[in-house]
Amino acid sequence: MVIGIHAKGAFKYERTGVEEYVFQLIKHFAMLDESKNHIFQLYTSHTHNTLFLPYHFQVKRLYNPLFWTNGRLSLNMLFHPPDVLFMPANFLPLFYPRKNVVTIHGLEFEYYPEAFSPDYLEYLKRGTKKTVDRAHKIIVPSFATRDDLVTFYRADPKKITVIPHGVNPQIAYHHRYPPIDEKYILFIGRLEKKKNVKSIVKAYAILKEKYKVSHKLVLVGAPGFGYDEIQKEIEDTIYKTDIIVTGYISHEEKESFFKYADVFVFPSLYEGFGMMSVLESQLRQVPVVSSNIPSIKEIAGDGAMLVDPHSVAQLTEAVYSVISDDDARKKLVEKGLKNTQKYSWYKCAQQTLATLVS
Repeated sequence: MVIGIHAKGAFKYERTGVEEYVFQLIKHFAMLDESKNHIFQLYTSHTHNTLFLPYHFQVKRLYNPLFWTNGRLSLNMLFHPPDVLFMPANFLPLFYPRKNVVTIHGLEFEYYPEAFSPDYLEYLKRGTKKTVDRAHKIIVPSFATRDDLVTFYRADPKKITVIPHGVNPQIAYHHRYPPIDEKYILFIGRLEKKKNVKSIVKAYAILKEKYKVSHKLVLVGAPGFGYDEIQKEIEDTIYKTDIIVTGYISHEEKESFFKYADVFVFPSLYEGFGMMSVLESQLRQVPVVSSNIPSIKEIAGDGAMLVDPHSVAQLTEAVYSVISDDDARKKLVEKGLKNTQKYSWYKCAQQTLATLVS
C-alpha cells in the first residue's frame, strides 16, 4: 500500500505541537517491522531534514509559495493519489483520495473563540466542519476531543479512533550546570492566550509578594496570538526583572530547563491532549501543576496537581504547596513518572499505522 502523509511539519527545525507529532510518527513508523509492507510518500515543501529514513520512505518536495495544501498538494492528489492519505492536522486538501485519515487534535476555538483572530476562527470552524463530514476516518488524541467532535459537529463516533500521543524520551545530554543560577518555576509552550500565560504571571507576582519566594519564572516558547497582552502583564508587574522569556529553544536546551526546574506550570484553558509538555515534565521527574480541564485530567492522571485555570488564587496556592512541601513534591513526581509508562510514540505509531491500513 502507498501511504501519503502531509509531512511539512516534520521537516521544520523549530517544531512545536502538531509538528512534533508528525515528526515523531514518521520517525517511529520507520521503526515498525510492519511498515516494510508499505511505501510512504512524505509530502513537504521544506528542505530541512533531520530524519534518517529507510528506502521505502520517499520524500516528495512539492514547491509552491502560496496555497500549498489546497494548491500544490491537491494537484498531486488529483493526478498521483496514494492508496490512503494521512493529514495530521485538522484539514483535507481540496482534492483528496476517498481513503483518507485526518487527526483532529482539539476544538479550543469552539471553547475560547476570543483567543483567535476573527478570520482565523472562521477558517478553523469552516475547515473542521468540512473535514468531519468528508474524512473517511478521524484520529483524536483523547476521549475529550472525541466527545467534543460529537457535540459540536455531530461527528459519527464509529469513524473516530482515540490514539494518545507519546512522550519524548530524555535526550542523552550532559547538563553539568543549570541554565540559570537561581531556583525557578517553568512553563514550556507557545506564549499565547489559550495557554493562560497571563495567569502564570499574575500568580507569580502573588508568590513573590505573599510568600517571598526566591524563584525566577521562566517562560519558554515562541510568541503566539495574544502575546502582546502577555508582554503587557509582564511589564506591569514590579517583578518583571525576575521573569525570563527565552523564546523558542532547542530540544537540548529544553532538557536543561526541565532538569533543574522546581515545578512545571501548565494552566492551559483548553487542550485536545495537553500535548507533550505535561508528560515530558512527568518523565523528567518535575512536579506538575496544570488545569483541571477534561483532556489534562485524562492524560495526566493523578500525577499532577490540577486547578481551575480561571482561578489565579488556586494556581498560586498549588505552586506554592509544591515548592514548599517536599513530601507533596515527592509524591507528585512518583505518580507522574508512573503515569508516563502508559504512553509511547512507538505505541502511537503502531495504532496509527493500523488505522491507516485498515
